[in-house]
Amino acid sequence: MTFSPELVAVFTACFMFACGCAGVVMRRNPVAVLMSVELMINASILALILGSRIHAVADGQSAALLVLVFGAAEAVVGLALALAVFRNRARVDVDEPQEIQG
Repeated sequence: MTFSPELVAVFTACFMFACGCAGVVMRRNPVAVLMSVELMINASILALILGSRIHAVADGQSAALLVLVFGAAEAVVGLALALAVFRNRARVDVDEPQEIQG
């Protein structure tokens, strides 16, 4: 049984997204949660590029670049919030969002 490259890419994107979802649900460390969110973003980028390749249009690749930029900005803001909370407390936990409220 042979698999087409597109099918392998779809299964890879689904597996990456499922691992990211599991990481967000199971982790309590903000850095690990951000890494899981980044994994989910990369899975969506893979799906966008695959759709762009299947339909022979460059729109998916440009959208993937935009998603990549927003994902990097999200990681910067999330790490800045985690560091701001970590300065005040020795232990950072995502189950205590009252610390972030202004």
